[in-house]
Amino acid sequence: MQTLRQDLRQRLELTIQPLQILRSELIQLPLLELELRVRSELEENPFLAESDELEPETIQADEELPVPKDADELDEEDKLETPLKTEASEVDWEEMLNDEDFYEYKPRSLPNTVEIQEIPRAATSTLSEYLITQLRTDRHIGADLEIGLYIIGSLDRDGYLDITIQEIADDLKVEVERVEKVLKQIQTYDPPGIAARNLRECLLIQLEALPNPDPSALRMLQDCFNEFIGKKFELIARKLEINMDQVRLAFEAVIKLNPKPGEGVFDEKQNYVIPDLVVTQIGDKFEVFLNDGNIPNFHINSEYRDMILSKKKIDKKTKDFVHKKLESARWFVNAIHQRRSTMLKTTRAIVKKQEDCFRFGKEHLRPMILQDIADEIGMDIATISRVTNGKYVQTDFGVFELKYFFSQRMENNDGEEVSTKIIKARLREIVDNEGKSNPYSDEKLGDLLAEAGYTIARRTVQKYREQLGIPVKRLRREII
Repeated sequence: MQTLRQDLRQRLELTIQPLQILRSELIQLPLLELELRVRSELEENPFLAESDELEPETIQADEELPVPKDADELDEEDKLETPLKTEASEVDWEEMLNDEDFYEYKPRSLPNTVEIQEIPRAATSTLSEYLITQLRTDRHIGADLEIGLYIIGSLDRDGYLDITIQEIADDLKVEVERVEKVLKQIQTYDPPGIAARNLRECLLIQLEALPNPDPSALRMLQDCFNEFIGKKFELIARKLEINMDQVRLAFEAVIKLNPKPGEGVFDEKQNYVIPDLVVTQIGDKFEVFLNDGNIPNFHINSEYRDMILSKKKIDKKTKDFVHKKLESARWFVNAIHQRRSTMLKTTRAIVKKQEDCFRFGKEHLRPMILQDIADEIGMDIATISRVTNGKYVQTDFGVFELKYFFSQRMENNDGEEVSTKIIKARLREIVDNEGKSNPYSDEKLGDLLAEAGYTIARRTVQKYREQLGIPVKRLRREII
């Protein structure tokens, strides 16, 4: 006989509401992706319509942006919202549709005194398109054309072939020699060095394509490549039986070559940065503007709005559909307003804490962490991280990612707190001005930083050097 038992258990669950998710998604989007998201919503949701105004209204420097109710209480992961009603019949349509906070979004154009710094970019074809054009110009047909297209399609972002000749031959069921022949032909294409299988082959292709290549440079790549990578000048001179002047000339010939012939061609658009925000000095104050003038004006569709407010009888299926789309539209408008409010509030707090940096230049950057801004404006650190990640701000001294203004703090020899970015900048300056024939060791770099007022351990010097992409002493050495 079975015994029935009833247990009472208490369980704590964290539920993230749809509006919280939407807010989090939109806050993370940079400007161009946000514009695409808005246009996508306008196409998919009949309750959202683009406004007829041709130009967004201009915001004045001292004007505060209107924000919807509770706009400051963003999607902090430790706060839950009151669950939204799910039944259309329970909704107070008149109250919902007459709530102007959630009715319309109007981007604000920048004042005439502010000019966005844009990077011009020429319209060019992709690298694969460029190579295929050269392949077809060679009048390859049949299997050779198929092999050529396969090779071009197998190049990585840097322009290297990341698949073996044998694999290509096996996949296409052709001879290895035939693949090798087509590859050699493609390696003569522009840009020089394309379709190489390793760095050595890439440099040799470029060097051999020159009208009068340096014979010592050719021999160095062919017979002393490991010594070349390690900058072992004396050993190269002994092995090739040449003097140090010839070694220097050989190195100069090779370092002019391009180790990444495909770089910057596949994804050129990724190098195009449009600032999401602008910080500019007006009089003695710094003003922050959101660069969202290209976002279309949009609002809740008045025809659908009037239809619901007229309280005509509509069937339950239609009413449920309308309720779903209307709530989605209201959520979207609300989330866009909150994105604007949070980005402006966060950036204003950054400017307040980094005023010397904005006024006098990046050399005056102060130590600051995400928690400092979170405490300043009363938001969760996760929200601040999402706001600052991948967003760029235009300042009077250049365009920077918002995360640039955050760094750890250290004390200098006078007991003052300084940003680690300042120390790294000083380290970079020391290395740039060191003697190239006898670079400084990490220990010496530490001594020079101490003389500049920054006493740090040798291991910390090494860590900063590596973070800056500065090679070790041996690899920085040059022949003078």
